[in-house]
Amino acid sequence: MHSTQLSEYDVIVLGTGFAGNCQVRHLLLKIPDIRVALIDPHLEEDLEADFKPGESMIEIGTLFVCKELGLYDYVVENHLPRVGSNFHWPKDPSQTEIADDYHHIWCNRQPELDSTQINSARFEQDLLHMNKEMGADFFKGRVVDVDLTPSDALKTVKVQLGNENIQLKAKHIIDSAGWKFIVGHKTDNLLFEPENLDGVNVGSAWINIKHVNRDIFHNGYDPHGATCSHYYATNHWFGYGHWVWMIPTDKYTQEISIGVIHHREVISTSDINTQEKFYAFLEANHTNLYKLLSSGDSDNVDFHYLPSITHTSKVMFSPDNWYVLGDAACCFDIFYSSATTMISFSIESITEIIRAKLAGEPDAEEKRSAYNDFCIAYAHQVNHQMKHRVQQLGHASVMSWRIYLEYMWLFGLTLPMYVGKWFLDPKYIRAYLKKTPSLQRVISEVYEDFNKLVDRGANIGLMDIYRADQLFGDYTPIKPQDDYLENAKFEPKHCNVFASLKQTYFYTAIWYILLLWKGFGLSGVLALRHLYNFFSLLKGALDSAVRERAYLQETKHMPTNSEVAEMRQEFKNYRYQPQFQPRSKIV
Repeated sequence: MHSTQLSEYDVIVLGTGFAGNCQVRHLLLKIPDIRVALIDPHLEEDLEADFKPGESMIEIGTLFVCKELGLYDYVVENHLPRVGSNFHWPKDPSQTEIADDYHHIWCNRQPELDSTQINSARFEQDLLHMNKEMGADFFKGRVVDVDLTPSDALKTVKVQLGNENIQLKAKHIIDSAGWKFIVGHKTDNLLFEPENLDGVNVGSAWINIKHVNRDIFHNGYDPHGATCSHYYATNHWFGYGHWVWMIPTDKYTQEISIGVIHHREVISTSDINTQEKFYAFLEANHTNLYKLLSSGDSDNVDFHYLPSITHTSKVMFSPDNWYVLGDAACCFDIFYSSATTMISFSIESITEIIRAKLAGEPDAEEKRSAYNDFCIAYAHQVNHQMKHRVQQLGHASVMSWRIYLEYMWLFGLTLPMYVGKWFLDPKYIRAYLKKTPSLQRVISEVYEDFNKLVDRGANIGLMDIYRADQLFGDYTPIKPQDDYLENAKFEPKHCNVFASLKQTYFYTAIWYILLLWKGFGLSGVLALRHLYNFFSLLKGALDSAVRERAYLQETKHMPTNSEVAEMRQEFKNYRYQPQFQPRSKIV
């Protein structure tokens, strides 16, 4: 640890929430002797009282926290498992008393990659303590101003510590102070308007409550349908113009978080912005959840409402050595729990930029530019996934097909791209960004076709993301299309992302034809626009196959895992020695 606090640092991090604390630990682990300061008006002991809604952390965020930050044991011992996602649509919107009143897609097994239900307040409190132990300096104070000097010049952060004002200087400033938007306001960097967010215009109300009777949701007995607990999943409940989450947040108090994302075109702020209105909304639309909340500790309820939750930034990582991270950078409709995925991409990118700049590497600016473009594009992609949802959320058939499509790309591209660290390769990023617009055009047209099916009230069946009997070849969206798990291909570029892309493009094309046939018949299949999209997807599969062949040629002498290769090399000299070693003499 530093024996004394400094006034000049390599990096100053504003905010000690989830993103800021994770960033600090990553910097300390990856860059030896780096000097890091954190600034926040809260201390560790304050954070437990600082209400957080909990965090449903999907596969990428869990990989990042457990593998990149080395916190697997800590997470297992202090937080809850997450077993996939469940989806529920009322059979009759006026009848939502019990689980049997819904159509369901249940997670039927533990997914191959772990995910986690994080208690945010506990995680932030514990990680801040760890960061201080590792050598980060913590200042309990309020940021008064930041001087974001250009290029590599030292930046200044003015901090109020009680009655004292101090100045800290650093080469790099990371704003992870959430909705304070310290850097965002200073640089006019923020975009809030729906037209900059693919039309997303949503608000959110939520409650955390302890000691609920979870048997109201499910008693845990399901001998024929699943090998995992439905309670520990992220549960999504749908209705017209809204969806409701239900997640467990604490292993000791049986606390849950229940919240709604509402499209303001359908449900106005004034209809849901108080605790009483939120309870009334649930009683009318999801009676089972209203009963669940009512079973909890009514004397200890935290209600929160945000009239608008979505925004993004013009720049994520500036050439002037400032960075925005977490909610300070962007915030989404949390349907796919994309926040921790975005944070994981961003933190690893920021660390590599800072490492390269501090080392004076000639490609540092190239990396910064590529990583900035990638993270902006990923934020846009997440918002694009929410396009036209207001019309479709309550339609069980259409929405299940949509979820299936989006899971194909989450698990077929985003996940292997993270596992193989392809997002840190500027050459790959440029190719990725070049391909993204054509794919998003096809998906946009699919969303428009979904709207037509909703308008017709069409029933095209229920697509279940967990089952392997809906397309062919035992395909499911959540099944990895490369053997990166079996063979521990976790080093950079060892994961064959091109194999995953090839399969995902191909199965998306098959899914697309099946959608057109069921939704629009032969005339829909043969429509020129649809045929063009179908062959565009097949071309994507072919292009990926060509790139895969080049990749395999380039890496044919590369071991799937260097540690395993080293162990196998050492084992060539193994000789069995049938000798018993006597114990040492006791002196």
